[in-house]
Amino acid sequence: MLRFFKSSLPAQVLVLLALVLALRLPLLWWGLPTTAAELRLLLLGEGVAAGAWPYRDLYDGTAPLAAAAAGLLELAWSRPLLLYRATALSLLVVQALRFNTVLNQADVHPERGFLAALTYLVVGSVSTDLDTLSPLLIGHTFIVFALSTLLPTSREGYDNRRLFRAGFLVGLAALCYLPLALFVVLGLFAVLIFAANSFRSSLLLVCGFLSPYALIATVFLYVGALPNFSWMHLERGLIPAVAATDGLPPAVAWPLLGGVGLLLVLALLRAAGTALGLVFQTKFRQLMLVWLLVALAVLAVGRGLAPGSLLLLLPPLAYFSLYLWQRVPGQLGWAPELLFVAVLGLTVGLRYRDWVPGLPTLLRLPPESAFAPQPNPAYRRLAAGRPVLVLGPSRRIYLDHPAARPYLDWPLAQADFGHLTEYEAVVRVARSLGPQPPAYLLDQADFLPRLRYLLPDVFGRYEPVPGVPQAYQYVR
Repeated sequence: MLRFFKSSLPAQVLVLLALVLALRLPLLWWGLPTTAAELRLLLLGEGVAAGAWPYRDLYDGTAPLAAAAAGLLELAWSRPLLLYRATALSLLVVQALRFNTVLNQADVHPERGFLAALTYLVVGSVSTDLDTLSPLLIGHTFIVFALSTLLPTSREGYDNRRLFRAGFLVGLAALCYLPLALFVVLGLFAVLIFAANSFRSSLLLVCGFLSPYALIATVFLYVGALPNFSWMHLERGLIPAVAATDGLPPAVAWPLLGGVGLLLVLALLRAAGTALGLVFQTKFRQLMLVWLLVALAVLAVGRGLAPGSLLLLLPPLAYFSLYLWQRVPGQLGWAPELLFVAVLGLTVGLRYRDWVPGLPTLLRLPPESAFAPQPNPAYRRLAAGRPVLVLGPSRRIYLDHPAARPYLDWPLAQADFGHLTEYEAVVRVARSLGPQPPAYLLDQADFLPRLRYLLPDVFGRYEPVPGVPQAYQYVR
């Protein structure tokens, strides 16, 4: 199999696409539950598509470009979960093929072919976490495309437009998932080893990175959302507890990362024992080592639990695995083929472990679907399509009902509901909900008695819904 993908003919691309579809489509066809990350994007998409502005009309810390992408997909049809997953698969394939193309065009390895893309897509199929659309997945696409804008500086001298474009792409990535801003360090290192005028080139890169933020900040300034943008995105975006929101639990995420990390270590050891003839190839290897360090730093910010975290290890693994899949001289020439078959088999086993009785226990790895939000049949008694305000952390009811604005995220909502002893917080709640009170209220934290006392005109008309615990309906 490896020998087949060492060729760079178009037929290899078709076989590669057929392989990744065979790995991923059966599980997508059988059905995956809506994950917490997808549910958050669905709620944001509903609001943005209806004309609401993030940070002003929607209190949620999701980065602005990710929210805009969710709103754009929502315009196709209501709650486009299938479109989310098709987009996630498309982005992963685009990243793999783009990264592989850069490696081939830059001659960073003595052999050309599609082995890097093969590794990228096979290992990227080990977890259903990468089947779902996430801000990190969207932002990481910009990071992969930024790589090609940095490499030509080694042969053509630095190009102002390319360096600015590289910084601009990293800025766009950060506007999807803020910890990806750390990849500016990768760009600065590339400038250091490739560009002739490092200081001037670094300034161009940094200016390019800041440009998207300047544009976004100007827009939010005019719509009156700049203070909330600064607080919800910039101040909170690098907090580990916030960056890891809606991801897999440690019992699942860390073993998967550890398995991919072990394969990466094997590839690094093999690469360390392989000499390179060209200076550019050596510099590129150094660049990929820095990429790995930056990826580990982004993982650390999210504690390895952010949705799509496994994606960060795929580019370094795809590059260094080129050395791992090289033919071993002597009688062990079959070893790379056997190792890849083992990786492929383990990927299939881990991905479909939920469908094989006893396999999750044998692997000591719970199925990922068990941690998705589960719908509550009692909530279906509420009228469909009517907005619900949830006073509490659980968002299960949003699987069947839209969210009332602006309080989509409970930790952010606590800035108001957690300070009801302050007059300013009470006024903000009244201004946000008073004109159009939500049809239903789910009081998980027992806030309603106090709210009825403080704002009787808004909350005094809520009455209990029979048969639905903690649910109240607004009666005109």
